[in-house]
Amino acid sequence: MVTTTLTPPLQSSEEKLITLTGIKWQTFKAIMSDVGDGRAWRIAYAEGVLEIRMPLTEHEEPVGMIEHFVGVIVDEMEIEMRQLGALTLEREDLTRAIEPDTCFYIQNESVVRGKSINLPADPPPDLVVESDYTSSSLNKFSIYAALGVPEIWRYRNQSLVVYQLVEGSYQERENSLAFGFLPIAEIPAFIEQSKTIGQRAAVRLFREKVREFLNRR
Repeated sequence: MVTTTLTPPLQSSEEKLITLTGIKWQTFKAIMSDVGDGRAWRIAYAEGVLEIRMPLTEHEEPVGMIEHFVGVIVDEMEIEMRQLGALTLEREDLTRAIEPDTCFYIQNESVVRGKSINLPADPPPDLVVESDYTSSSLNKFSIYAALGVPEIWRYRNQSLVVYQLVEGSYQERENSLAFGFLPIAEIPAFIEQSKTIGQRAAVRLFREKVREFLNRR
């Protein structure tokens, strides 16, 4: 039996969540196939529970800025990355699937370059970003851990926290696996600045900061 629960937003700035229970993997795949790729909502699925999330502007804008900032970092480091946005990460054998707000291949970029990602034959993204404005009915970190994602950046309430996968669970860290030289906690200040000076101006300021840190190495 399929049960639908609509979690109403407590405030206008909160996202809407729809939770479906009793969803078999085959049903989940059929839903995804029917709706196609041109949808505005994102999903998380674990063992029969499907969560559908409809992000708001307050959710999307910080994610876009973080994507710009990661682009700056890799350019200044002169390394490659592959940005794949809300890539659907799924493992039928684990009955789990999730779509991050955005994700990147950095350490494993050359391994997946130009490929269609297929877990577990391909590695999961090296870095996943989650921008949280509403509490999830699912433990998304446990899904990411099952999929083997090594690093998560979680943006919430104007702060950015780094988590690294250690022995099957995530532990908070001050620095990134991919960008160990950079104090990640400084990124939210540039996101806030973008609201007054503009996004590209904030990106230019961030580039200057990255160059400062690189010159200190």
